[in-house]
Amino acid sequence: MKSPVYFAGLRAYSDQESTTVKVQRLFDRAGFTDIVAQHDRTALKLHFGERGNDGFISPVYVRQVVDKVKACGALPFLTDTNTLYPGSRSNAVDHITTAIHHGFDYAVTGAPLIIADGLFGRNFRKVRIDKKHFRSVTIAGDIALADSMIVLTHFKGHIVSGFGGAIKNLAMGCAPPAGKREQHNARPFTIAENCIGCGRCIKVCPKSAISVKKKKSIIDRDLCIGCFECMHTCASHAIDIDWETEIPDFMERMVEYAHGAVKTKRGKAGYMNFLIRITPDCDCFPFSDAPIVPDIGILASQDPVAIDKASYDLVNRQQGFTDSLLTTHHQKGGDKFRGVHAQTDGERQLEYAEEIGMGTRSYNLINL
Repeated sequence: MKSPVYFAGLRAYSDQESTTVKVQRLFDRAGFTDIVAQHDRTALKLHFGERGNDGFISPVYVRQVVDKVKACGALPFLTDTNTLYPGSRSNAVDHITTAIHHGFDYAVTGAPLIIADGLFGRNFRKVRIDKKHFRSVTIAGDIALADSMIVLTHFKGHIVSGFGGAIKNLAMGCAPPAGKREQHNARPFTIAENCIGCGRCIKVCPKSAISVKKKKSIIDRDLCIGCFECMHTCASHAIDIDWETEIPDFMERMVEYAHGAVKTKRGKAGYMNFLIRITPDCDCFPFSDAPIVPDIGILASQDPVAIDKASYDLVNRQQGFTDSLLTTHHQKGGDKFRGVHAQTDGERQLEYAEEIGMGTRSYNLINL
């Protein structure tokens, strides 16, 4: 059976067709009023963006969801979890400060901010899933305890998973640092003949796992946490990972964590994907590169697999921007995410999510 995915484009001809009005209509059409019950403590799962990044979802759009949740008689709160790497979101104080700096304060959104895994990422619950890689997963405590959840996702590219959609928002975004570490099984290595010994990788490594000897970088796999910052910063493409053996496992681990994040919320979770400013990389970076395709619109569904598949298809139907990081597959129908990160396979996360019962890749796209 196909899952309904509701879509609103960005064209507008009156105040009744503004983007803010469309967010409210999507909430209603996707049946989120049946998900959120009176007195629910409702988590609005977001990515507030690393300091310096500006690709995250507009707080003005988030306010529309907050108001709809309040109209259901529930108590919404904005939430995310602390990062595995040092930065502007590695503890709750810095994380909240960054979120407010990016406009996610009460005056704008109308909801309080709660970092779901606590001050240093130690507030969590174990959720039993009994899947291929994990018997149980580690989920941020205040997300696990929330009565309902609306997952708001900026759909964009990702250096390892191909794209970051609702599934990745659930997996990495609902896990404390310990849970993120469990998902990152892959470890990069240096291609010696490409390395010029510039040391840029040393500067970005959060665990001092990289050194340069005889003008070649060396990565200590025991210290490495698999954050892939070194891969992204290497201008000579001298750092890589084993795509054939490690990345399929990474995808599956990520999906199993996503499953655990919503296992206790059957019928109590809704998803909105924002296909606006579709950047080549995650909002975890302290900058936002130029979009790879035009802005498309906003989607809503109660099926995380269907909404990610619909988002993936809509992006690939676009004509890609030649003056972006997109180097191939510019044509309509081309895989834009492989055009940015050639060795990625975003479809794998969708296949495995369907396999373990998170949802279906078959969908009906319903225009507002």
